[in-house]
Amino acid sequence: MMLIALSLPLTFTMEPVSGLVLLVAMYVGAVSGGLISATLLRMPGTPAAVMTTLDGYPMASAGRPGRALGLGIGASLVGGLISWLALWQLSEPMADWSTKLGPFELFSLVALALALLAGVGETTRARGLLAGGLGVLAAMPGMHPATGELRWTFGITEMNEGFRLIPVLIGMFAIGKILEDVMGKEEKVETVSGDDSPFIPLGTWKKQIVNLLRSSGIGTLIGVLPGVGANIGSLAAYVSAKRASKQPEEFGKGSEEGIVASESANNATVGGALIPLIALGIPGSVIGAVLLGALIFHGLIPGPLLFRNSPEAVHAIIGTVLVANVMMYLIMLCGARWIARLSTVPKQTLLPIVAGSCLWGAYALNGLWFDVVVMLVFGLVGWKMEKAKLPLAAFVIGFVLAPVAEENLCAGLMASGGSYAPLLTRPISICLLLVAAALLLRKKKVTAQAT
Repeated sequence: MMLIALSLPLTFTMEPVSGLVLLVAMYVGAVSGGLISATLLRMPGTPAAVMTTLDGYPMASAGRPGRALGLGIGASLVGGLISWLALWQLSEPMADWSTKLGPFELFSLVALALALLAGVGETTRARGLLAGGLGVLAAMPGMHPATGELRWTFGITEMNEGFRLIPVLIGMFAIGKILEDVMGKEEKVETVSGDDSPFIPLGTWKKQIVNLLRSSGIGTLIGVLPGVGANIGSLAAYVSAKRASKQPEEFGKGSEEGIVASESANNATVGGALIPLIALGIPGSVIGAVLLGALIFHGLIPGPLLFRNSPEAVHAIIGTVLVANVMMYLIMLCGARWIARLSTVPKQTLLPIVAGSCLWGAYALNGLWFDVVVMLVFGLVGWKMEKAKLPLAAFVIGFVLAPVAEENLCAGLMASGGSYAPLLTRPISICLLLVAAALLLRKKKVTAQAT
């Protein structure tokens, strides 16, 4: 996430399609590459690789690091390709369907997405909703979409347009992570040794077909849900694989099924998360929010208009997911051992470089020091939220979706003469709201039973 947030300013001077290709390729690579350090160093490179650590590192420690890497890399490829197929086949039909939605239906759709924030991350329902609510509040300063009145600007001219997405993202994730690393303790890196081959026989993959398909399907579906993320996808697939396994006692001790389930699922979330982004303009992940910022910066509006006005951008995104998955498979298969050594770079060497890149990226957006201040403030907010175990994904999705919900609600009220009745009388709108309410009530019931 930090790499993509830092790389976003690099795309400002690039052609829109080239910039999107760079960011999408990084997205695929970031999720895929996390398995290397998780397997060899017991240090997940991304939250999505946490479940891989449970079986990848024990297998590698047992003298089979090549096999552990080979299983993870191959499963990553399969999961990525299955989600790419879903992205290719479903994004345009979903965009066409969205053209039939009016402002009230779109508001209800966003309300459903916000309801899903209650289940973001491994946190309680209340924490997910609180983080999402804070994101909504952070989106309030600026100009009212219907009346044009300024609100919560405190007389600061630079706040007339509200907080810009890019400084908020860089602050929440990059600066927040820097503060966490500076305040945290240096961890000792443990490596493993072994010389077995990462090339897995075809017979092994035949035994994993059901696991691959099930886990990739779970990952793709979870990827579509706004704000849920690859870490939840890998967790859900891992649990499902363990329940279906004939040897569940092997999970956590170097199970091949566990590695395959985790890696195929977390990579499948990439294509799934891009489906609502390009079809509806709703980011399915935090990185999707960064891509949304890149699209908007280059004048590309996600949704059905993107397919109509800029089909080359859509084709570039879909094509990049395919090519990046294949390239990551080849790169990781051939260079995993050498890539893992990058994880041992000392923090005192890396953090100043990252911090400087953050400052440059925030300032380069509009040449305003105000954006740098916003980045630093939200960096502190992100760090404090992490300490309080409030999911950053929920905050960012709330921040991104709040203006969309408000604009559509205002447009609907203007069209209906100020009446809220269409929210409950239009079939699609009421169905979406009922699903959102059911999700919240169900989560409340589950939470009550757990306590």
